[in-house]
Amino acid sequence: MKRFRAGLSGYLFIAPLFSGLLLLYVYAFVQNIFYGFNDVGVFGERTFVGLENYSELFQDPIFIRSLINTFFYAGLGVPLVVVISVCLAWLLNQKIKGQALYRTAVFIPAITLPAAIGLLWRWLYNSQYGLINFLISKLGFEPKAWISDPDIVRWSILIVLVWSSVSYMVIILLAGLQRISSVYYDAAQIDGANTRQIFFKITLPLLSPTIFFVAIVSMIGFLQVFDVIFLMIRDGSVAYQYASSLVTYFYEAAFAQNLRGYGAAISVISLILIFAITFMQFRLQKRWVHYD
Repeated sequence: MKRFRAGLSGYLFIAPLFSGLLLLYVYAFVQNIFYGFNDVGVFGERTFVGLENYSELFQDPIFIRSLINTFFYAGLGVPLVVVISVCLAWLLNQKIKGQALYRTAVFIPAITLPAAIGLLWRWLYNSQYGLINFLISKLGFEPKAWISDPDIVRWSILIVLVWSSVSYMVIILLAGLQRISSVYYDAAQIDGANTRQIFFKITLPLLSPTIFFVAIVSMIGFLQVFDVIFLMIRDGSVAYQYASSLVTYFYEAAFAQNLRGYGAAISVISLILIFAITFMQFRLQKRWVHYD
């Protein structure tokens, strides 16, 4: 009886959190999948349409463009984040003067609100009085419409995404570097290995589990990019269409156009995409991730 009471007390303590998870996550998740097979009105009235929403998606040019843009952000952004983060973490792990200052400076974007980041870069990219155009004009180059030109708007968004993602990943990788035992480096130096050999033969293999984690988290984040695009580019503009991702198009369909069922179908496609790519990453990690 005493054991039963102890177990009951534990379940009672987790009941509020568990109820919230069931209501806000599990129920919402199942309901969203159900909505994808329905035409849902503004006030929640539903009409079952089967796979009609999904068939319309792959005939929708805006959806196709958003899907391509999402692959663009993830396909280029994740490798850039991983490479830049590894290099910065390795540099910040060296014994250099002002190390604490450099680490603090690198970490600042990680503690900055996404809204602040979006507004900051929107000002920097401004075609008339932005700092970037001011600097490149002083260097003799022609100013660009960074966030209104359809040809370069995706690259402008990609730069911001990489910049805002690197700082957090650097901290994770720095922690991973500091967990590597100095025994490996001492043995390599005794054997006459140079800096390049130590980095590629010891540091990277031992850091590969942390790099794998960074790659997973970055990929999921880039596949769900929303706030930077939404805050930086004016809604309804041509550039917004050329920069849109799956999540921004989901927002437009579900909340701006009140196509709840259509938006739910977009979110399900996004979920399947994230799950498939993450599953593939876990399968491929056996080939390059080394656990000591």
